[in-house]
Amino acid sequence: MIPTVVWGTGNVGRAAIRAVDAHPALELTAVIVHDPAKAGRDAGELAGLEHALGVAASDDVEEVLAARPAAVVYAASGDTRPDDALADIARAVAAGAVVVSPALYPLYDHRNAPPEFLDPVLAAIAAGGGSLFASGVDPGWGNDVLPLLISGLGTTVDVIRCQEIFDYSTYDQPDSVRYLVGMGQPMDFEPMMLMPSVPTMVWGGQIRMMARALGVELDEIREASARRALDTAVTTRTMGEFEAGTQGAIRFEVQGIVEGEARLVIEHVTRIHPSCAPDWPQPPDGAGAHRVIIEGRPRIEVTIEATDEGENRSAGGNATAVGRLVGAIDWLVDAPPGIYDALDVPLRPAVGKLGRNQP
Repeated sequence: MIPTVVWGTGNVGRAAIRAVDAHPALELTAVIVHDPAKAGRDAGELAGLEHALGVAASDDVEEVLAARPAAVVYAASGDTRPDDALADIARAVAAGAVVVSPALYPLYDHRNAPPEFLDPVLAAIAAGGGSLFASGVDPGWGNDVLPLLISGLGTTVDVIRCQEIFDYSTYDQPDSVRYLVGMGQPMDFEPMMLMPSVPTMVWGGQIRMMARALGVELDEIREASARRALDTAVTTRTMGEFEAGTQGAIRFEVQGIVEGEARLVIEHVTRIHPSCAPDWPQPPDGAGAHRVIIEGRPRIEVTIEATDEGENRSAGGNATAVGRLVGAIDWLVDAPPGIYDALDVPLRPAVGKLGRNQP
């Protein structure tokens, strides 16, 4: 069994605890929390399981890493604290751990990562012999391995479009939804996610990875975006009220330009209520979905809906992204120390999981 730590117990961390506990090759040995009020609580309770796991959460990072875990799932957010997340991840890698995480967008495509992100991780690998695999929580597989797999089914391929279409009213992360994405803010407020170059910083790496796998040269990466206001006030279950006239939906694209045309596109359509921007692409059930469209011959469209924690679509997306990361751990443990991306790490079948029930 591979001793594995989950660092963080938010939207991603809850799913990570469940995924590690269910994996036949992994053993959950510790959970790291930031909030002292969570310290000492059982991991099963923090993960929303109906049974205890016998692992008490700890806020003592030094003690947990001193035990030299073989793997760490770094599930704490890096959206608003990238420097802290980078320092945490480098610390775990320097302790000799294989680290998997969605937290650092620039490292999804480490070949083009800026030195300020790449160098600390390389130094940590040299010092401790650990590894890092970073992949998206949006989810990463929907913007790299899935479209590439489907593209191979076509006779000709003109455009590959990856879509995330979601109602954020169920997404329990108010700061990110209101300030990073800008929901509920005045229409003259510029959300960080739509600032020039930010979408490319987050999703450009996946565009570059698709281009690399397809053997094409990118002319450039472009961005396009649009916003819509709420016609009426709406009240959400997790984040309260969003006033009429404030931002209620955004739509943006990160476009990989090949020979002057947008051939590789990652598109996000995000609403705080289904009534906003009804003419934009909609998920089949109004809640959320991921979709890959191959324009070519034949035209191929695959829509994936995942639910977790009840019927929560955003939790389902998190869980599938976590499944990809956690499922890579045993492969990474056997691989040489280094930084890996989604094209390096093979898709892992659910070996040993079929029919395996939680106690």
